[in-house]
Amino acid sequence: MAKIRLLLVDDHILVRQGIRSLLETQDGIEVVAEASGGHEAIAKAAEFQPDVILMDLAMPDLNGMEATRQIKTEHPQIQVLALSMHGTDDYLFRVLESGASGYVLKEADVADLMAAITAVHAGGAFIYPSLAKKLVEELLLRVGSGEDRSSYDNLTAREKEILTMIGDGLTNAEIAAKVSLSVHTVQTHRSNIMEKLGLHNRAQLVTYAARVGLIRPDTP
Repeated sequence: MAKIRLLLVDDHILVRQGIRSLLETQDGIEVVAEASGGHEAIAKAAEFQPDVILMDLAMPDLNGMEATRQIKTEHPQIQVLALSMHGTDDYLFRVLESGASGYVLKEADVADLMAAITAVHAGGAFIYPSLAKKLVEELLLRVGSGEDRSSYDNLTAREKEILTMIGDGLTNAEIAAKVSLSVHTVQTHRSNIMEKLGLHNRAQLVTYAARVGLIRPDTP
């Protein structure tokens, strides 16, 4: 199986080295290039045509959100996974609107980072646990009131079980330990759940979040 070709973007060399060292211990990932800023990321994306860009957001020359917009305009086939220390919901949806397919916190463990990279490479979206918790809470409230019931009923018993744990804010690794499954299997269940609920890609996530009031429709 071909490896996922990844461009690593962060303005701190020690952070890049640390992430690269972690990723190089994992099967299926090849870090093909690094960039230290937004302008360099745009140039490296054009030169190396990676499958996935792991994009830091806070950079001095050109921030990751604007770099993502430009890259997705010029190379729509490249998937972007945003990397940040900011965990607010509104911030995440602004990133998704810029063209990124996922958002992972710098505090994430390697299992969740790999799950995020794999998910966006496959064309899906990745939601970090704290946001997923809010989405699931809102979904279950709507299910309880009769809305979104049909989508929920399409889930298997296992998927409903995992959905409940996502609603409790558990990470993939924590869920895997509780139900004695691999992290990869849990991520597959999460992807299936999102697809059945109509939250499979970033556009659907943004639309749903605006519909239920997690973000304002005019969020820039």
